Amino acid sequence: MEELHSEGQQAEPPAPKIIGLTGGIGSGKTTVAKFIEEFGFPVYYSDDRAKDIVNDNEELKIKIKELLGEESYDENGLYDRKFVASKVFSNKDLLQHLNEIIHPAVRIDFEQWVKQQTKYLVFKETALLFELRLNRQCYKSLLVTAEDNIRIKRVMDRDNKTYREVEAVMEKQMPERDKIKMADCIIYNNTNLEELKEQTEKVIFAIE
Repeated sequence: MEELHSEGQQAEPPAPKIIGLTGGIGSGKTTVAKFIEEFGFPVYYSDDRAKDIVNDNEELKIKIKELLGEESYDENGLYDRKFVASKVFSNKDLLQHLNEIIHPAVRIDFEQWVKQQTKYLVFKETALLFELRLNRQCYKSLLVTAEDNIRIKRVMDRDNKTYREVEAVMEKQMPERDKIKMADCIIYNNTNLEELKEQTEKVIFAIE
């Protein structure tokens, strides 16, 4: 028997589909995220939110100091990214423990953010989508990628780094070939902004 609803009662709107957006250093992931916002879809910037959360969440502060030392926060009580990076860059175990502290708090923050959204698609921008298996929590995964030499040149120009410095960062990241195998949707950013925007529009509006 069909369930009857009282007059004025409205069904809950369907939950938005979560699209995981990722890309390695120099891929153009952030540029694609801005295009997605231009097309009217909300983007949750995980890495930016994490920067806020490590400063605002007192429980996290205690755990991070216990893991990495009091120097993890400067004299003003703010997260010292350079110090933390120097500690975890060559230490996979420390990095894993740090991620295990920060990412559950980011996940809770993201879940609260999703509840406030009204679009049928929402995008979760995160550098570690596949590394942390966050793609399993998404409806689809979207990878922004580019040829290695193009990515290196972009970062050298943007951050005034040497070829070797950029290469060292890339070597720490999951290889692009592995990400390409795992991604549901791929945007290749090897040419110019106009083509990148056209690709972004085509890909996101093809998601059903």
